[in-house]
Amino acid sequence: MEQYTLEVEHLNASFFTRAGEVQAVRDVSLRIPQGQIVGIVGESGCGKSMLARSVIGLLREPGRVVSGRILLDGTDLLALPERDRRKLRGNRISMVFQEPMTSLNPVMKVGPQVEEVLRLHTSCTAGEARQRTLEVFRAAGIPDPERRLHCYPHQLSGGLRQRVMIAMAMVLRPRLLIADEPTTALDVTVEAQILRLMRSLCGLGTSVMLITHSLGVVARVCDRVYVMYAGQMVEHADTLTLFQHPLHPYTRGLLDAVSSLLREGERLDTIPGLVPSLLHPPAGCAFAPRCPQCRAECASPADLREAAPGHLVRCPFVPC
Repeated sequence: MEQYTLEVEHLNASFFTRAGEVQAVRDVSLRIPQGQIVGIVGESGCGKSMLARSVIGLLREPGRVVSGRILLDGTDLLALPERDRRKLRGNRISMVFQEPMTSLNPVMKVGPQVEEVLRLHTSCTAGEARQRTLEVFRAAGIPDPERRLHCYPHQLSGGLRQRVMIAMAMVLRPRLLIADEPTTALDVTVEAQILRLMRSLCGLGTSVMLITHSLGVVARVCDRVYVMYAGQMVEHADTLTLFQHPLHPYTRGLLDAVSSLLREGERLDTIPGLVPSLLHPPAGCAFAPRCPQCRAECASPADLREAAPGHLVRCPFVPC
């Protein structure tokens, strides 16, 4: 029987603004098996980062989780007091943010920042923390780690800063690593190194939630994929199945936009229209105004249905 590190059940999260309730995450359910990388894909504003922040407990006012369950190894995180959830962050669950320069303390050397995680969550001595930090720097592929320990963030390149963030996230070997666009703005060589590093973590038992808009990254490292649109999951399958047999019109639109780059001399395929406002989300299919297959039935809500074993899709016209 497959073991799941993370199980999210019917999660709803919103921002309560003066204009009204912005429903950023709408009835999202997902599972991440132990030792696997699961990709969350979709265009900007679809709710990927809000889902991640809801899981790790960093969604701040005016945002908050409205309902649902978040199970980490069977423990409902939403039922825990904030003090207990704080103990889990950086220990059993860690997050690599999109921009390390704004996530690292600019007036503190990077070595002590990583050592601080060890001192907060373990009873190790200062010397043991320093040795463990050196080991994790080497594992993260940081060259000359003894010298890099004493560097400030601004003295490191973007790739090295991202490696420091990953080292900080993996220093306690968490059960779940959430990576929010970890390779954005990195060159392709460094991107490949970062992705190999995340894959190596899975060999140690860590599960990874990889948030990205790059289907190329997904194809290289992810075992399974969830496609998000307007705060909802619209399709889920293993990576090979999703790329070979996409079912939802939105997923096909995303893949067409990538594959068109490979056809020399042709114009880039795009998805027409705009993402709907989540202040007043559509009652029916959120993708209907942009869908070339839209029909009258799309005005009614559609549930995720199993079109094939392990392949779920939120579209009433996909045969199941």
